[in-house]
Amino acid sequence: MQNPESAWQKVSDRLKETLGADTHGRWIAVLAPVSTPEEDSLLLAARDEWTKFWIEQNWLAFIRAAAGAVLPGVSVSIAVDPEAAAPAAADAPRTDAESDSDEPSPPRPSPSASQSRPKPQSGSGELRGMPLNPEFTFENFVTGPSNSFAQAAALQVAVNPGGAYNPLMFIGDTGLGKTHLMQAVAHRLRELRPSATIVYITLEAMLNDLIEAIKNGSQAAFRKRYRHTDLLLVDDIQFLSRSPQLQEEFFNTFNALQNERRQIVLTCDRPPEQIQGLDRRLVSRFQQGLVTDIQSPEYATRMAILKSKQAGSPSPVPDEFLAYIADNITSNVRQLEGALTKLVCYRDLIGRPLTREVVEEQLRGFIHREHKAEPSCQDVQRAVADEFELKISDMTSRERPQNVALPRQIAMFLCRRYTHRSLPEIARAFDKTHATVVHACKTVAGRVETDPSIRDRVETVVRKMGLDPAQLL
Repeated sequence: MQNPESAWQKVSDRLKETLGADTHGRWIAVLAPVSTPEEDSLLLAARDEWTKFWIEQNWLAFIRAAAGAVLPGVSVSIAVDPEAAAPAAADAPRTDAESDSDEPSPPRPSPSASQSRPKPQSGSGELRGMPLNPEFTFENFVTGPSNSFAQAAALQVAVNPGGAYNPLMFIGDTGLGKTHLMQAVAHRLRELRPSATIVYITLEAMLNDLIEAIKNGSQAAFRKRYRHTDLLLVDDIQFLSRSPQLQEEFFNTFNALQNERRQIVLTCDRPPEQIQGLDRRLVSRFQQGLVTDIQSPEYATRMAILKSKQAGSPSPVPDEFLAYIADNITSNVRQLEGALTKLVCYRDLIGRPLTREVVEEQLRGFIHREHKAEPSCQDVQRAVADEFELKISDMTSRERPQNVALPRQIAMFLCRRYTHRSLPEIARAFDKTHATVVHACKTVAGRVETDPSIRDRVETVVRKMGLDPAQLL
């Protein structure tokens, strides 16, 4: 292998392209190569045990993947060496884009506490509502640029419930890990505070609980059940709009828990201000905490997820077939895992080896569902350009006249609504920045809700593309 500095520079440059400047500056640039006698080994120095632990848990899979691409056959490991390590992210120079980042820093418990956390004591504490999935832990959650902000916030809440982020709301499409992160908070809190009382429930189950309480005249018991808890987890909060009475109960429960600094964690498929029929008081309460978006995973994250599912397997699926899955199933972690499970079951139950033809045949249904009725960003750009009588090149131009700027914002908004592309992917399709896409989506969402003429034009585009206008809000 070439000298460690040159080798690490190649790996680091590749990671910066994959992860982005901010994440790279925080978790990759803080490492430094250390000389070793082994020719096929790259040893990286971290400044302390906690940094080593955090990077190993969250970023080592990405580092190894990048090293495998530019340094075939070289293994990567991390050791603590404060003298050799690069300066801490807080001490290192930062770009303007990095300075504007609002990504929370991870909690920093002592390394011994992090690596030897206490197990829940038998019979201690209380879990009410629905059972937790034992697999939905932080250790089993694969992070990447699409979800690292949400994971860092979840860790902060687990270590300091009722503190900085209350409530904490995860928003995103189905199958991206919202419920996983929510339950990971509960698992970690049970480890750190075995005596904690936790309630985990879906909004639908909570509504059924309220209906039953009204029928039996036991509303007092209903209130006690949800207000006397250290951690309240509620899945699918968007369905709260179905019941004005449950909204009133939830509003009062929310206030009671916040007044006692008890933690609330919620999941939703859209931002709270876009939930039709939701009481403005609740929208305000939800927004006063932290609302964090979980996006569709990038290719590197999809590959890391697939590899993590095979950790320890005596006969893992070859990387070429994992790459086929990651290339063709881009929107949903559950679909990724389901595709991998089908291949493994076919191989083990039928007893036939996996070939490219077998993989394509077995995954045809998954891929058909993935691409059914989903337009590309170029399809959206073309449809919007046709509706507003513009050239397709106007969608990516630098010009900003109103007759171009608004349609371009509408196209970004529709890409976000009707495709599973992440914000960075949409930004690249329009040759714009991530922040520009976020601003465009917020602007158009507001105009669609308040301006009937804009909504009519947008709905016209959506119908011409054969899509459902009900998804606009």
